[in-house]
Amino acid sequence: TVMFADMENFTGIAASLSPARTVARLNEIFSEFDLLVEGFGVEKIKTVGDSYMVVGGVPLPVPDHAARCAGMALAMLEVIAAFNRRKGLDWQIRVGMHTGPIVAGIIGSKKFAYDLWGDTVNVASRLESHGAPGVIQVSQATADLLRPQFVLEPRGAVELKNRGEMTAFSLLRRK
Repeated sequence: TVMFADMENFTGIAASLSPARTVARLNEIFSEFDLLVEGFGVEKIKTVGDSYMVVGGVPLPVPDHAARCAGMALAMLEVIAAFNRRKGLDWQIRVGMHTGPIVAGIIGSKKFAYDLWGDTVNVASRLESHGAPGVIQVSQATADLLRPQFVLEPRGAVELKNRGEMTAFSLLRRK
């Protein structure tokens, strides 16, 4: 299961802060996300600007990869809420998750970086970018795995760029 989280309106946020303050605030949030990675037993793949990418079930397969990512996604919303209370801000993240086949590894001969490839990555990214602030948007494949342990709400069909229409759900909470 691949999960992307991205700050809503980060361009506006970055324009209103100095680069040093922007990085300091992102570092505060992402450092807390890094602690969640350890606690939920998922793998942080990378950050790109204000985006945070995680995968469950890699490098070691685990049967509860979707539940691990779902638990982390819910905890990430709590981290953002606590950050906002401390700073008097109203930052929001969008989260997208999709489950399916991927390839993980390192390619190239300079600046080695562990990464993921496959349509699963693209769908997770699109679910995030086509989502709403404060919402964890998941695909049908992910929802099917989460239903026994989590409460989901149908969002209906969403049009994903270069992918077409896909049924999506909002992950609300653990049962």
